Amino acid sequence: MNTASPAALAASAATPHHGPRDPLPLLMLGAIGVVYGDIGTSPLYALKESFVGPHPLSVDRLHVFGVLSLIFWSLMLIVTVKYVLVAMRADNKGEGGSFALLALLSRHVAGRRTTAVLVTLGVLAASLFYGDAMLTPAISVLSAVEGLTIVNPALEALVLPIAVVILIGLFLIQSRGTAKVGALFGPVVLVYFATLATLGIVNIAARPEILGILNPYHAAAFFAYDPRTAFLAMGSVFLAVTGAETLYADMGHFGRRAVAFSWLGVAYPCLMLNYMGQGALLLANPQAAENPFYLMAPEWARLPLVLIATAATIIASQAVISGAFSVTHQAVQLGFLPRFRTLQTSAKAAGQIYIPAVNWGLLAMVLVLVLGFRESTRLASAYGISVIGTMIITTMMLAFLVFRVWRWNKLLAGATIALFALVDGIYFASNIAKIPDGGWFPLAVAGVLFTLLTTWATGRRIMRSAMAEGDLALPQFIASIAGSVHRVRNTAVYLSASEVGVPSALLHNLKHNQVLHARVLIVTVKVEEVPQVAAATRAVVQDEGEGFYRVILRYGFMEDIDIPRDLAALETACGPFDPMATSYFLGRQKLIPSADHPGMARWREGLFAWMSQSSESAMESFKLPTNRVVELGSQLQI
Repeated sequence: MNTASPAALAASAATPHHGPRDPLPLLMLGAIGVVYGDIGTSPLYALKESFVGPHPLSVDRLHVFGVLSLIFWSLMLIVTVKYVLVAMRADNKGEGGSFALLALLSRHVAGRRTTAVLVTLGVLAASLFYGDAMLTPAISVLSAVEGLTIVNPALEALVLPIAVVILIGLFLIQSRGTAKVGALFGPVVLVYFATLATLGIVNIAARPEILGILNPYHAAAFFAYDPRTAFLAMGSVFLAVTGAETLYADMGHFGRRAVAFSWLGVAYPCLMLNYMGQGALLLANPQAAENPFYLMAPEWARLPLVLIATAATIIASQAVISGAFSVTHQAVQLGFLPRFRTLQTSAKAAGQIYIPAVNWGLLAMVLVLVLGFRESTRLASAYGISVIGTMIITTMMLAFLVFRVWRWNKLLAGATIALFALVDGIYFASNIAKIPDGGWFPLAVAGVLFTLLTTWATGRRIMRSAMAEGDLALPQFIASIAGSVHRVRNTAVYLSASEVGVPSALLHNLKHNQVLHARVLIVTVKVEEVPQVAAATRAVVQDEGEGFYRVILRYGFMEDIDIPRDLAALETACGPFDPMATSYFLGRQKLIPSADHPGMARWREGLFAWMSQSSESAMESFKLPTNRVVELGSQLQI
């Protein structure tokens, strides 16, 4: 597979580290509200699916203790050890997720073949993550609203309409930003976790022997008694762990310390108290397997519990939505996706962003899932396979990290990775059984996205290579045209992605019109990872001679880019700038298939062209006046 260059992959590491700067307690509250909503709602369906799902278990002491012991140790090994203690140490300027890990590794691991393997793994993990981002809101909200049928079976007809309204409302508020949403959701999730713990403690008090599930012996005894049934049950047990990958993907929003402390101090203890409470209920009343989460509560408390759980599932969806924004932003930075309109929603953390195209695309797919599967039990059959796929890839990339970058003791590194691989492998094998019942959906989504990501990266590489063949140094260009080209009045501005060389638009303008303006500005925009850039340091101007000037405009990530405004404010040797006497020249390249220059398959070239056309235009991004812009197209043979 064609891949981006190591230099391109490491580009996002070239700037200083950024991260949240709020006080730790406030960041922890936000992390509880955004990061742990996903895994926090697993008690709604995880244990129920083990006993009434596609591979139902007998509700007896052996199976209850075995399943709960598997849940406890899975959360300990996968979430606490793998993600909190190991993976979250691997950040790229405070950002987490597969692309952050990819960028970190690319700076240290040499070799074209190794880099290609890492790129493939990172892109595949990101593709699988989007499948999870679609399924989580659907199953979480549906499972909560279905609690209405426990309160009153006659309300079943309202479940789907209510779920759809809730989901639409959730996606409508995303533009307010992760920080504001987290501040709103944090207290709600604290109440939810307190409710989980309270219900769990009340039921544990009636059957305190359930505390014995902390002993891994019961998980082993479950497998020893019936290995086949236990293996199939792992697919349902894994539902308790879904959401773990969002800890890493959402790390940039709140920081490693806030995410880790929130898990160890709040989320993990409350989750296990509730799971043990559900187990205690099943020991006393096996018929409660129908919906142990809601039947834990006394009858008078079930409707309020439905409301609290529904609020929590709204927040569960927030975790993967904000994670999808982060993954998309990193994919754009690393050259795997075209430029999207991205809004910064916080002046304190560059990781807090909102991408409208991703938001509305996710909403459309979530509604398709809800209306297509219609029940949380059916969705559970599709849920999990994309998550475990992402986890396996993370383990493989962590292997590169601990051996080649961190250089751990080989025995310790080998034992750690072997443990992660064993757990991931067992869960992956058990989830394969879900493919015919709906697991195909996230895999299909991942396949489509993998194709899009790799096509864009390959197309850009081909275009860069083709354009580099005609590169010309600016001093050489100026010397060649001095005194031989007719100059006309006013100013021309040529946008250039590079700080060196001659823009293609300038070369084509000279070729076709055979004139140059009296003053030529070659402008490059750079976005720094600070909220604002002081006006005094906004522009760097270099006089190249013969009326040519190279201008670097610097912006903070919270600022709007406005090239005409900032050129007009220049006070340099290039003289006064009149916006009404200025023309802006943009270059646009089109790929032309050629038998002599084999590039991508024809269908991928068409896909790349469509993605390029869908990218946000420079004219819109940089606020260029539409009546002063000239686009000069060129064709590149590939």
